[in-house]
Amino acid sequence: MVARQPLPETILLEDSCTAFRDVARRGVHLQQPVSILDHVGETPLLRLHHLAADLPPSVEVYAKAEWFNPGGSVKDRAALHIIESAERSGDLTPDKILIDSTSGNTGIAYAWIGAVKGYRVTLVMPENVSEERKRILQAYGAELIFSDPLEGSDGAIRLVREIVAQNPERYYYADQYNNPANWRAHFCHTGPEIWAQTGGRITHFVAGVGTSGTLVGTARFLRRVNPNVRVIAVEPEDELAVIEGLKHLETAIVPGIYDPSVVDETRYVSPADAYETTMRLAREEGWFVGFSAGAAVYAALQVARQLEEGVVVTVLPDGGAKYLSLLRS
Repeated sequence: MVARQPLPETILLEDSCTAFRDVARRGVHLQQPVSILDHVGETPLLRLHHLAADLPPSVEVYAKAEWFNPGGSVKDRAALHIIESAERSGDLTPDKILIDSTSGNTGIAYAWIGAVKGYRVTLVMPENVSEERKRILQAYGAELIFSDPLEGSDGAIRLVREIVAQNPERYYYADQYNNPANWRAHFCHTGPEIWAQTGGRITHFVAGVGTSGTLVGTARFLRRVNPNVRVIAVEPEDELAVIEGLKHLETAIVPGIYDPSVVDETRYVSPADAYETTMRLAREEGWFVGFSAGAAVYAALQVARQLEEGVVVTVLPDGGAKYLSLLRS
């Protein structure tokens, strides 16, 4: 087993993380929730058992179960932080429409949080996203605008920029790919939670690259409390390999918040390996997750199999219910 590292008495975070000061010392349950918004975050950290059965006892693999968030994904964290940061700055006001591009999960987060707070929400997304996602968004009352499916998430980004440029006063453009509130959500929340839940023993952090907010924010926090934590990014194996929620950065629009300096290495995963791992997680671990989660676990196991000892943690961005129409029979 990896020796338990002492937790710092106080972890000084940025001003936007005031509510999470001393989180590693005091634990992650800071207050009694009174609103559905208070249930964003503090998700379980699950240990991988059956898929990790070939590993020695000195190597542990864990995963953050982000489908426990109210909107069903890790994107609830970023969306809430983006919205509340914009409220504080005055950029988001009741007369404006919140607009952004999304492949689905961030849009769902904007939609349900917008419903709670009373904001109108317009979302631009590729037309080929799963039908389940479209119906969920419509149920929350969001307006949907579809972009060319052949252009993927980059096409949605270009289209939303055109829409905002035509009428900038009408919209608050959340711009999740370039908004620092995205990664700060994970610096303030996800990173401290993982540190506390592993007792400071984490040695490797593995996360997929979409907007890169989860990867960058969590990595920055973990590196602050332990500079020796290794950070591994996960991407599709090439530009033609489609794993929903992940970007192949060499051929895609690189998010403005992406910080290559926090990444020690990148693991590339094929759609077939992501799909197979997703199915194995459901049938052997009882975790019904999305395909980007399958890719993350596949990469985490690759990393773990090269270790003699260590604590590897990855993130399961969402559950699998939104992908039922995409499953092979």
